[in-house]
Amino acid sequence: MLLATLGAVAFSGKAIIVKLAYRHGVDAVTLIMLRMLFALPFFLVMTWWSGRPTDERRPPPITGGDWLGIAWLGLTGYYLASFLDFAGLQFITASLERLILYLNPTLVLLLGLVIFRRAIGRRQAMGMAISYAGVLMVFGHEVTLQGTHVALGALLVFLSAVSYAMYLFYSGEMVQRLGSMRLVGLATSVACVLCITQFVLLRPLEVAWNVAPEVIWLSILNATLCTVVPVMLVMMAIERIGSGLAAQAGMLGPMSTMVMGVVILDEPFTPWLVGGTVLVIAGVAVCAKKAG
Repeated sequence: MLLATLGAVAFSGKAIIVKLAYRHGVDAVTLIMLRMLFALPFFLVMTWWSGRPTDERRPPPITGGDWLGIAWLGLTGYYLASFLDFAGLQFITASLERLILYLNPTLVLLLGLVIFRRAIGRRQAMGMAISYAGVLMVFGHEVTLQGTHVALGALLVFLSAVSYAMYLFYSGEMVQRLGSMRLVGLATSVACVLCITQFVLLRPLEVAWNVAPEVIWLSILNATLCTVVPVMLVMMAIERIGSGLAAQAGMLGPMSTMVMGVVILDEPFTPWLVGGTVLVIAGVAVCAKKAG
């Protein structure tokens, strides 16, 4: 539980670091490239380590179909989801961003309904209604404070959540075949290459090193403490306590983002934010309880 809790808190710090970096005039394309550039060596090592043969096991070979699946998961789960998230954070607070991303379990349920016609139970529907009401509460109040551009930011982050839900929805079979750490290492490596390629195609190369020194250090921190480290912590936690308990620890994510947003970013702390956060966490908890 300690590993899962630390992982959830570290993951939630990503939005805080991104918001701090935006204060130095960097754009989303450059910022996500720097994050992925610094994270790529770690993910390559993770891929090698989890795929190496040992006396106890020999990892299955990666087939052509596996590579197509890895490319798709890297595109949707890490590249597209990350880019849309970074872009959306230019317009909304870190707290609202984290609440929208926390809707992932409900989006997986909706994908099951749309694609496979899997029925959503009454308790699950109630949980979804509660969680979406919480997001709308925080969104509506933020619109009144910051203006209509909040709608664009919320839409981008919501599309990020949808993209990552697609990754979760389709990754189950490949996780069983390749292993969670190996699949994460491969998919994130693909995403890193895509983010770097996007920057090369859209920006002059000198832009990367003309950013403020603070952006470089924040990107290194984002790549390590808020990307690689939490992935490892959550994987280690799942091995010890299972995915159910690890997911419960993830409920601390929105709370820690809210606290860090208020303390570090001077974001407004309002009853609307507290109430919306409680509703989102409660609603997702109801969905998870039914699914379990």
